[in-house]
Amino acid sequence: MDNEKLYLEIINNMDEGAYFVNTERVITFWNKTAENITGYKKEEILGKNCQDTPLKHIDGEGNLICNAGCPLHNVLIDGRPRKHNIFLRHKEGHRVPASANTFPVIENDKIIGAIEIFMLSSLVIYDDDLITQLSSSALNDQLTGVPNRRKVESFLVLRLREMALYQNKLCVAFLDIDNFKNFNNTYGHNAGDAILKTVSEAVMHMIRNQDLYGRWGGEEFIGIFTINEDNDVLLIGEKIRTLVEKTVIKHEHLTLSVTVSVGVTLARIGDTIESVVKRADELMYKSKQNGKNCVTVDIK
Repeated sequence: MDNEKLYLEIINNMDEGAYFVNTERVITFWNKTAENITGYKKEEILGKNCQDTPLKHIDGEGNLICNAGCPLHNVLIDGRPRKHNIFLRHKEGHRVPASANTFPVIENDKIIGAIEIFMLSSLVIYDDDLITQLSSSALNDQLTGVPNRRKVESFLVLRLREMALYQNKLCVAFLDIDNFKNFNNTYGHNAGDAILKTVSEAVMHMIRNQDLYGRWGGEEFIGIFTINEDNDVLLIGEKIRTLVEKTVIKHEHLTLSVTVSVGVTLARIGDTIESVVKRADELMYKSKQNGKNCVTVDIK
């Protein structure tokens, strides 16, 4: 038996689950214990991006970590091993608590992938609906149902890291409902709440799987979009503005509507949450100064 077959035999028969992802986060190895712990055969997992598998790892606070804060992704970026506790979704639907060690695989001083080794941390299983409720309450705004600031920040950190790693294009849109204070004072907070929810629902119609739209605070919202061309930033901003402008609510026999001022900026290598949001916010204020209900972008 050659060394490679021997190593595979050992890995396939150890008590811990183990899998390997390449630099694109595609799973290329899934051992027998991983099959036993999760219920998923290797044929159901191999070739999939780890964030697209049905496992959907969640941390102890109910946060979905596959899209934001993924240890595997972070290891691929900085090469630092990590230990973490997770809840993975078993094929039968329940959540299984596990502890995991994640570390890089390095060849010729270059990271070529990462390995995660995991094992059950208790015999307790958890109903998936409960975990979903915990995740929703922790990461979604209670009024509008869209992601809250905490989730927006986590998602933006992930996207900025991916941009630096893969040189893809990213833009951030900052929108503020025009004259919202006057609207609240005139029609009441119930109408204001209805507008916040309706505006959120309208913009969510344009959000794709790779994008995120959430409430930053008050009447301010942020959209994070993966784009193909620099000129897409203006198209995105105008689509947001138009969707909101054409959205109405019924309130005490009145038909009410609002507009938004929008600022959209291209993310740049070296950007932080603070720098890219500040730039988008400043562009939004330029839209306010230009008469509101308009879009300002910075294509450079």
